[in-house]
Amino acid sequence: MDLETFRWLLTDPGQQLLETAATAHDQHAGDPVRTATEVRRHESAPERAAAALTQVRLRQAAEAKFGDDAARMYFTPDALEQATRAPVATHRARRLATAQPGSVIDLGCGIGGDLIAFARAGLTVAGVDLDPVRVAVAEANLAALELGGAVAVADGTMLDLTAFDAVFADPARRGKRGRVFDVEGWTPPWSFVQELLTRSSVVKVAPGIDHDLVPASVEAEWVSDRGDVKEAALWSGALATCRHRATVISRGGLASMTEEDDPYVGQPRPVRALGDYVYEPDGAVIRAGLVTAVAAGVRGGLIDEHIAWVTSDDEFRTPFARGYRVLEHLPYREKQLKAALRARDIGTLTIKTRGVDVVPEQLRKRLALSGGTPATLVLTRIAGAGAALLVAPLP
Repeated sequence: MDLETFRWLLTDPGQQLLETAATAHDQHAGDPVRTATEVRRHESAPERAAAALTQVRLRQAAEAKFGDDAARMYFTPDALEQATRAPVATHRARRLATAQPGSVIDLGCGIGGDLIAFARAGLTVAGVDLDPVRVAVAEANLAALELGGAVAVADGTMLDLTAFDAVFADPARRGKRGRVFDVEGWTPPWSFVQELLTRSSVVKVAPGIDHDLVPASVEAEWVSDRGDVKEAALWSGALATCRHRATVISRGGLASMTEEDDPYVGQPRPVRALGDYVYEPDGAVIRAGLVTAVAAGVRGGLIDEHIAWVTSDDEFRTPFARGYRVLEHLPYREKQLKAALRARDIGTLTIKTRGVDVVPEQLRKRLALSGGTPATLVLTRIAGAGAALLVAPLP
């Protein structure tokens, strides 16, 4: 979609075509051919018809990230893929707002997802991006949601940022050949990020960022949403409050832990014998290196020094880990394991692996179970040896 077509989409005729496309999509149960045929009866210009059809499809796809707002917003396919989920952006914006910055600028604002969150948190916002279409979309999204903010086409690396109290950046980590793993290949590169981190700033980075890359004065926060680790955010200047933080967002709310919650920092990792319960730490906890904090929280230890499974004799509920009751040990060798599962009439099998070279989908196919009982199987290492545990998820 080019800039001219998008701007036309914002006119009264464009809005009418969008409404026609949405109605046709609903009437034809999303059938792409019948929906497109209906839209093209109302608009002969192929680029305009295509733009309306694309927006309807993207709005539907965007509901997973933006909820009800998606129905009023505008998107491009690549920018939607890169956009932050609304709950994650909202958490970041609210946390930034507690520092009471007078203003924040988003360098590389894309379609404005983070600008929306910042504005709703009560911040004065501005955004820049090199792509004129994304800038126009971000501006339209702020207007559609009745939020204030200024957006402009500009190179964020060339701006004087001293007028802003805080800076947010989300470096692009994809190139023409796919994901870019070298931090100097990001746009903007790591050298620019390091400069930003000398002032009050928040930089969104990949969850797999090397801990050694994070400067000593910067806080790294790993964030998961409904069980998926979505990002790491680097907080610098007056915004940093610790070294490592794990934040877990769920339908029930938000919980956060730091190294201050871990009595084993600088101490040997607490390995112990398998207890009656095992706990699978959230991915954000694992990325933040706070698995031993979970162990302390459930009065337990690790089943293996190098494996992120915690065990305890006690039953706990914690937002930082999923708990399971250990039912029994099963044979680890595949032939004997298959026989044991069949003897227990197990059919539907959830397989959780860590620290072992097993692909659950492939193993499930080889086991060819056909029983009537569902079960959960943990394949991991205990004290260095392979182990198979039949477990039951805690409610």
